[in-house]
Amino acid sequence: MKKGDVIGGYRLISEPTNANGGKCMWAFAEKDGDQYFIKRFLEPKRPRDDAADSPSVRIRRQLSQEFEDRHRTIMKRLRPDARGGGNLVLATDFFHQGSTYYKVTERIDTSSLEKPQALEPRHKMVLLKTLGNSLKQLHDIEIVHGDLKPLNVLVQKRDGAAFHTAKLIDFDDSYVSGSPPEPDDIAGDSVYGAPEWRRYMQRDGSAGPEHLTCAVDVFALGLMTHVYLTGELPHHDKRYGSPADAVNAGEQLDLDTRLSDEMLGLLRGMTARAPGGRPRMDGFLKALSDPKVCALQHRRPSTAKPKSPSAKTSSAKTPSAKPASAPGTAKPSGPRTSRIKTNLASSPRPRASTPPPEPTGPATGDAKPAAPPATPPTAPAPSAPDTSAERPSRVRINLGDRRPRPGSS
Repeated sequence: MKKGDVIGGYRLISEPTNANGGKCMWAFAEKDGDQYFIKRFLEPKRPRDDAADSPSVRIRRQLSQEFEDRHRTIMKRLRPDARGGGNLVLATDFFHQGSTYYKVTERIDTSSLEKPQALEPRHKMVLLKTLGNSLKQLHDIEIVHGDLKPLNVLVQKRDGAAFHTAKLIDFDDSYVSGSPPEPDDIAGDSVYGAPEWRRYMQRDGSAGPEHLTCAVDVFALGLMTHVYLTGELPHHDKRYGSPADAVNAGEQLDLDTRLSDEMLGLLRGMTARAPGGRPRMDGFLKALSDPKVCALQHRRPSTAKPKSPSAKTSSAKTPSAKPASAPGTAKPSGPRTSRIKTNLASSPRPRASTPPPEPTGPATGDAKPAAPPATPPTAPAPSAPDTSAERPSRVRINLGDRRPRPGSS
């Protein structure tokens, strides 16, 4: 395959390349005055019709037949002239020459907007809705894109158009919902892969082919929406190689808190571990009814919500938080509990004969009203009867055997 070759009636007009092609080579070609994008699959290799029968040939022939059937089924369901398919870049031809398979689509401008996150909220909303409508068209006929990621979405703006739109490309890895290729043959990107897709790839027994439905695309779209709105993927613990791995481990992804409350709720649902817990495309499109949903909010620290309900945030990270006590040590003194207040108030202790401790310093401006001053650590003098003497040990345990700390209430 080189520039100038004629393959299936298409003459190559550019040097073939593997750039972003995965298991394919591609080039631009022309036929009958029109220009096309032609892709050569590196595998599977189709056995010759006259090949001698053998176990390996039978296996190769079966794999090739499955490959052909899957691509022709997708092409039959997704036709370029289908209503509403203007933002789907679909195949126009699929054939084999010798032992190699080829696929052809119309040539389009491959330039794509690099920073969708820089768009205004209304423009972001239109962009996401065009992408959502394209996916809805697939899902309505039970087709899973299978490799949804920014690289397979071209964000473009036609001359004279007011908004950018998303063109969905590369349906080579698409399949009918619930009928994906075998784990060794299925394709996709682990960064945008869904949790059940990852488990299916790993053959851990918890996800079969019936679990790989259109919800796989919804998970990827949730991650892509976060990228288009904020410029980056949701964060997760670095112990995990992908968002799906983190979710499979029971973690929640850390979503950007600048997102609107409505968008946070939507993305939390779209990136749920269980496929059945994710919204359908109708729900995604309905949520994008107002540009404010796509706006970023710079919340004040006192009102910002945590990125994830399960995020393990440390109180020491906030300026006003007090350091947690070390294990096995007494906690910093604070407002007394209601139980101790009741015990102290029910029968006042007589003052001890020892002098009170020295002042601990002026109270800070944000100090809370102090509880009644604690008695010195020495036991009370037995000069006066004390009805609380029946339970002195409980009071001593609660109050501890320490002096008040500086600045404590």
